[in-house]
Amino acid sequence: MGFVIRLPGTAKPEANPSLHLGGPAPTQRCAAFALRAVIHFGPRCVFRLMGMPWDRLGLERRTQMRPGDARIMRGRFRRALGSIALVLAAVTWVGSTAASASHDAAVKIVAQIQRADYEGDRAALKRLYGELAPFADDKEIGSRVHYWRGFALWRRAINGFNESLDPKELDADLGPAVEEFKAAIAKDPGFVDAKVGAISCLSFSLGLNMKDPARVQELSAQAAPLVKEARAAEPDNPRLLWVLGPNIWWTPAERGGGQDKAMAAYDKGLEAVRKQTKPSDSLEPSWGEPELLMSLAWSNLNKTAPDLSAAEKYARSALELVPYWHYVRDILMAQIRDAKAKQG
Repeated sequence: MGFVIRLPGTAKPEANPSLHLGGPAPTQRCAAFALRAVIHFGPRCVFRLMGMPWDRLGLERRTQMRPGDARIMRGRFRRALGSIALVLAAVTWVGSTAASASHDAAVKIVAQIQRADYEGDRAALKRLYGELAPFADDKEIGSRVHYWRGFALWRRAINGFNESLDPKELDADLGPAVEEFKAAIAKDPGFVDAKVGAISCLSFSLGLNMKDPARVQELSAQAAPLVKEARAAEPDNPRLLWVLGPNIWWTPAERGGGQDKAMAAYDKGLEAVRKQTKPSDSLEPSWGEPELLMSLAWSNLNKTAPDLSAAEKYARSALELVPYWHYVRDILMAQIRDAKAKQG
């Protein structure tokens, strides 16, 4: 005889030897089988197997059992418990497998984002930003997915600066990038690297909107608390030091900034990133060494008293780590060579 359970709001299924729980999913059918065993044999069997007379609870008088019934029901109950254990194991396995698949897929896209950034492939960065969208609501990796979506647009804008694009086009990437970083922070308030990304995007936007005092004030108001929080939480974060470097560079010495202090921040960040242990999870940000080397190369080229040898040394060190870095290989190295030619 078929035993059927219909959940509220589901179509009435046809009775058959399988128990259905609102759908044909394999895990539902397995769970249904285990529930069928428990429900069909009844709580009386459960209490007897536990050695507790049913009438002790005042629910029903004890009934007589035929010889052999207890042994049969005990076997059935054990099989039901075994089915439940198998279902729980299957559900756990299916859940962990699905989570692992989502994580692995996101990791592959992130690797492509980082390569597209170095290659200066703005079209790929936009496309990969979209490809991460299905994973943004994942409870386990959602904060990191939002981070890397923000990262893709952030680096798309930075690469756009090298192409002298319309400031409005650059700002069109920076704004959504900030929102992605904020979404990452909302999911993980202690996620400093998301604050680092937002700080950089807000700083770039501020630079693009210097002729709009109200906009400058708005952007500054957003960035200031993030800088304070990030510095308090991880003052030696190499990515934070890299992001703060340009702000320090352009801040007058009398206000605590200047070229020497910016370069000192880059040096400190380089030391920190070389000491850090690479995280086991590739969704955790660990980049920074190539970027800090690049910034030291740029700084030595552009400081008041240029050190072209140091600039070339740092640029070549960056290329050793990322040989396909478009900006360093094709733009910065060319600028260093031109400066050397002019210097004679």
